[in-house]
Amino acid sequence: MKRAIRYLRFSQLGQSNGSIERQELYTDQYLQNNNIQLVDSFIDRGKSAKTFDRPDFIKLQVFIAKHYKSVDYLLVDQLDRFSRDAGEAMNMVKQFQKKYNIQIISVTEGIVFDYDTPGSFFRAGLQLLLAEEDNINRSIKVRGGLYTARAKEGRFLTREKPFGYSKVGEGKQRHLEVNEIEAKIVKTIYDMYLRDVPLYKIKEIAYQSGFDRKGNMAIDRVLANPVYAGLVRVEQFKDLPGGLFPAIHEPIVDKTTWTMVQSKMKKVDKVKVVIDDEIPLRGVVKCHCGTPLTGAPSRGKSGKYFYYYKCKHSKHNNISAVKAHEQFLNVCDFMSVPERQIKEIRNGCYASLEQEVKANRKKAVDKKIELEEVQQRLNTVEQKWFRDEINKDTYDRWYHTHSDHILNLTATIERFSKNQGKAFEILDRNLDLLGDIRHIYAKSDTLQKREFVNMVFDGNLYYQEGIYRTPTMLDLLSHNASKMEAKGCLIYKKKRENLSVIPHSGR
Repeated sequence: MKRAIRYLRFSQLGQSNGSIERQELYTDQYLQNNNIQLVDSFIDRGKSAKTFDRPDFIKLQVFIAKHYKSVDYLLVDQLDRFSRDAGEAMNMVKQFQKKYNIQIISVTEGIVFDYDTPGSFFRAGLQLLLAEEDNINRSIKVRGGLYTARAKEGRFLTREKPFGYSKVGEGKQRHLEVNEIEAKIVKTIYDMYLRDVPLYKIKEIAYQSGFDRKGNMAIDRVLANPVYAGLVRVEQFKDLPGGLFPAIHEPIVDKTTWTMVQSKMKKVDKVKVVIDDEIPLRGVVKCHCGTPLTGAPSRGKSGKYFYYYKCKHSKHNNISAVKAHEQFLNVCDFMSVPERQIKEIRNGCYASLEQEVKANRKKAVDKKIELEEVQQRLNTVEQKWFRDEINKDTYDRWYHTHSDHILNLTATIERFSKNQGKAFEILDRNLDLLGDIRHIYAKSDTLQKREFVNMVFDGNLYYQEGIYRTPTMLDLLSHNASKMEAKGCLIYKKKRENLSVIPHSGR
């Protein structure tokens, strides 16, 4: 009696298991009608035929290599179950016959693949080519549909939802909805990155806040993902262009912020800065050669440790941290803002806050209308369930979809409806502090001190010959620049922005 093994497969896990049952039925009939004994079965569920890298197909090859002397045939329902790549499939079946003397049989197509029989070889090759052509046509249709959905309709189609969003709706109505709790974490990540907070510190703070994505590059992927700016990345399709296209979902960060982050990520930052409260300016202040200053403690003769800022070049800066900090506090004294300017800032901030309050009220009203509509849809689903018009699976799916949407809308309405009076109180309480910059800086934690320095000097604070120097400084805080230089604290020589413009006077 001849002996055979069989290979069964279907592509999508979402398909009914009936596909495997049907293949089993046809191959069982063939075995019975031809008096062939079945030795073993190998089944790949939810695996594509584009490649032979499938778990049970690999087991099949191992089995044949060990037991080929006791096997005569390999049965498949159709040759496209075996593979949809005609070239690879032909080589594989030739190998089975030439090396192991095993023939491939397609039971429903009535083909016994025999490399030594021209008619059989031609029929098998034709079936495999037709399967591959069908696969190509399907791929074109799928890629065309994906391009239209993403580029034309602005839909986000990736299976896994991005952190910061929830998936709402079904079918073509499915879209991303902002998850307010997670969105706060995403905004914090972007904000800290632009404030030059070291990446390891961003990860630490994000995970403490509830960030749940794993991997060393998890934060980097959030920073690089255009979905947070309300964009969707689309691959080129035929003559149609690829790139970034506007999406229908609400962004978490604005496009300007996202673009600034992408520009910053492209820059190679070879200096890894570790936060130390004793030397907050490490990596922020630069040597006159342009190298960010490092910092470390040095043990004195008494056994006490003293901190220093130093350049990696041995003959460049090596500054006492105590001296550097005291000099910077003196700079802060001269940066304090006059009362007249504080009043102007207060008036401008009040106007901006009032405008934002007005806009938020309108958004809250719009979201309340949307909430009522979703609640009505949920009520309709419940009524259909009570009247036995839908089954439990359908009810559960729509109940969870609408419930998640309601929770997100409720959180959004709460955010837009918050009493903005607190913002005015914070403004009044903190604006007067601008009159004492030394106090602000001294009371700040290490991250805030680093952010403050980078913001005021735009990352261009240098130290040379015992004094701080900068070509860039916030205009608001530079009103005493001449006094800073006279006291030996800071030399501010403003950099000309356009060297092609000839000055009105002077040499």
